[in-house]
Amino acid sequence: MPKVSKIECKQEDLKACINQSLDGIGGISNYIKPGETVMLKPNFNTADPYPASTDLDFLKAMVSLCYEAGAKMVMVVDSSTMSLNTKKVMEKKGVYDLEKGQKPARVYNLDEREWVKKKIPNGKALKSVSIPKLLDRPDKLILLPCLKTHFQAKYTGALKLSVAFMKPLQRVGLHLARLQEQVAELNTLIHPDLIIMDARKCFVSGGPSHGELREPNMILSSTGRVAIDIEGIKIIQSFPKNSLADIKPEELMQIKRAIELGID
Repeated sequence: MPKVSKIECKQEDLKACINQSLDGIGGISNYIKPGETVMLKPNFNTADPYPASTDLDFLKAMVSLCYEAGAKMVMVVDSSTMSLNTKKVMEKKGVYDLEKGQKPARVYNLDEREWVKKKIPNGKALKSVSIPKLLDRPDKLILLPCLKTHFQAKYTGALKLSVAFMKPLQRVGLHLARLQEQVAELNTLIHPDLIIMDARKCFVSGGPSHGELREPNMILSSTGRVAIDIEGIKIIQSFPKNSLADIKPEELMQIKRAIELGID
């Protein structure tokens, strides 16, 4: 299983914290090469305050680090929960301000992009799904999950983050039955090069939009979604009165199914 780098981050210099975390798995230059296009996938499912959604300062730090590593272009992409308008969520969070910097990111509302239908060869709960054609564009894909519990999926981290890569109307069925298995099977079509989890704050119960807040003050980096999610669950379990206390991380259905499918 891929290594997970965990570092304590209590200082205000987010770039330094992220860099320190990345140094534990070889440094950012191992993952971004000069001239590459990098896609960042944050969490703007809603516009609720961090950790319900991505901290904009964290995202700004990531955009800056990608350009410092030599990226030609940085793409920021997302699709909010079906009941909300993604453009309005991004406007409320200030995401479009990223397009105004000296080295601007390009912000993409996936709801407005083209979707392509893909079969899932080993799918049991999810046989096929429509994902953004835009996923073919970047040289590198970096996932930026928050750390939190989820009232339906029990936990949401790196694996669950990819639900935004599912065409919005198809998410109705996702939440009706076998949610966690479908999340795992969807991830067979998504191939991130790096995951950086902002765990300075987390929800230890409730979630994903509102929950019992704690402050682990940590940033995690890994190339493995399963690996980083297991460590994320352990962090949540380290706090009293968490809603995952009776669950072995490897036995949580989304993780168990992902392991069966060979997802790191």
